[in-house]
Amino acid sequence: MRIKAISLAALACIATSAHAQSSVTLYGVLDEGFDYTSNVGGNRVYELTSGYASGSRWGMRGVEDLGGGTKAVFQLESGVNLSNGAAGQGGRMFGRQAYIGVTDDRLGSVKLGRQYDSVVDYLAPTTANGNFAGYLFAHPFDNDNTDNSFRVNNTVKYASPSFGGFQFGGTYSFSNDTNFANNRQYSVGASYANAGLLVGAAYLRADGTGLTANGAIATNDASFIAQRMQIFGAGVNYTFGNATAGFAYTNSSYRDPVTNGYIGGTLASDGNTLKNLKYQNFEVNGKYQFTPAFFVGAQYVYSMETYESTAGTVKPHIHSAGLMADYFLSKRTDVYVQGAYQKIAGSSTGSVLDQAFVPGAQGVSSSSEQFVARVALRHAF
Repeated sequence: MRIKAISLAALACIATSAHAQSSVTLYGVLDEGFDYTSNVGGNRVYELTSGYASGSRWGMRGVEDLGGGTKAVFQLESGVNLSNGAAGQGGRMFGRQAYIGVTDDRLGSVKLGRQYDSVVDYLAPTTANGNFAGYLFAHPFDNDNTDNSFRVNNTVKYASPSFGGFQFGGTYSFSNDTNFANNRQYSVGASYANAGLLVGAAYLRADGTGLTANGAIATNDASFIAQRMQIFGAGVNYTFGNATAGFAYTNSSYRDPVTNGYIGGTLASDGNTLKNLKYQNFEVNGKYQFTPAFFVGAQYVYSMETYESTAGTVKPHIHSAGLMADYFLSKRTDVYVQGAYQKIAGSSTGSVLDQAFVPGAQGVSSSSEQFVARVALRHAF
């Protein structure tokens, strides 16, 4: 009996120790609001929508201390549409993130599963949409994925530890196809943060993006369906006192693009084949923290589009602007107001891309201009 009692006490101690060194956290963000769009197919639209400044979600993250500065980690995160209760990201159970991995204080981390690419990790935080504003402030069609329109499946990700504020990393996403390169993805990025300075840069390439259901960027998850996607860019933010100012440049190109997930339908003009679609985005952004509970942010983006088809090459340009005010009612609950405007000017492509579309609008405008306004309530837990 004495031996049994000692054994049970030892097991209790081990269980207590393991519990103390491991944890699982349930968390989430709920973002629901009212949108007004000036023109969708020639009509005004009033609607209740979910997940704009922050994608509505719930999730679980866990960590187990393996000793010596090494930990096992996991994260399962599900997007949710509060307006109708549907799962986000194409109806996936854990469509935002789903991975397991190992982290080490000296060597960095390796994670396996559905994750964010290096553009989202290192470059996006220097943009307004990837920092404080979200969906409505995304560049046209989120052509550079700074608003994480897609995640990457079948992914191995490495992230270094921080070296005095400098960090780097990369991803490789398998096609999971007999053709090794059919819908694969790889990306690299780096950032430096020190005092009020943040600098970030990244590069991404995907082959056969959206062309298969089980590849790196699945058909029902892709922003563009194309034979090849390439994105690179850099940005900088600087905070001085209560003010933050930023600039970002991104360059996106799509070879043989077929359609876009936001608007559907073909991107080619009548009777022609679209061979290449390119965007260069120049963004200036700013934010001022009037009080700990209240800030105002703004953004302007000038996008140069190159539309190369069998009919020739044209180069429209796109003006996008956004303004946001956010007031926190408590540490976890805030109310925000946003407005976003887009105007397309210059050469005509003869396709749906001549019609304005603010990411987050219900559909394309019947003209070259569109305006969206939103007021919303957000809660984090």
